[in-house]
Amino acid sequence: MFDWPLLQQNAPLLLGALWVTLQVSIAALAIGFVIGIMVGSLRLSPIPLLRRLGGAYIFVFRGIPLLVQLLFIYYFLPRIGLPNVSPTVAAVIGLSLAAGAYIAEIMRGGFLAIPGGQLEAAGLLGLSASQMLIRIRVPQAVRLTLPALVNEMILLIKASSLVSVVGLADLTRTAQNLAASDYMFVQDYLMLAGFYCLINIPLAYCGSLLERRLKEQTA
Repeated sequence: MFDWPLLQQNAPLLLGALWVTLQVSIAALAIGFVIGIMVGSLRLSPIPLLRRLGGAYIFVFRGIPLLVQLLFIYYFLPRIGLPNVSPTVAAVIGLSLAAGAYIAEIMRGGFLAIPGGQLEAAGLLGLSASQMLIRIRVPQAVRLTLPALVNEMILLIKASSLVSVVGLADLTRTAQNLAASDYMFVQDYLMLAGFYCLINIPLAYCGSLLERRLKEQTA
């Protein structure tokens, strides 16, 4: 069933593609987290227009499939006069915008769970809205929503398999190319699944470990 010499030959190629997947996922996660904080804050703004803008962003980027977003960014934007974007840039932008919409709702739930008295006390101490956001709201929201954030990280890494449609040589695209050349479809795609498990299983374990420690500290 397995061609071990071929497996040993293909493994380094998939390892290189794994690094590409990790780079794109980490960059998208970092940018998406910043977007999520901003959009989540907009959703709780006392100004109705800002709340609607935040809601519109979430509605659009959660409602449109990620595959369509990636194709739009890579193929359509150059047609309306914007510079051609590389596959890597298109992948990071598409993943970031989509992740930002989901993280925004996660962070909004975390913001709502923070006792209002803390924010009132911070205001009396003279902290500005931005200082309260950075020093009080974000750290506590991350702590409160850590399981959901870890789950979103795992989903983002799995969703990164779609960036192959814009020509990026990620894990999925590399496995597809290998299977097309050696016709060992079962072997190549089992290796692909194994590499995704290599990322996500330790990440899920670390998330569970952090969650238990946080519960112990608050008990």
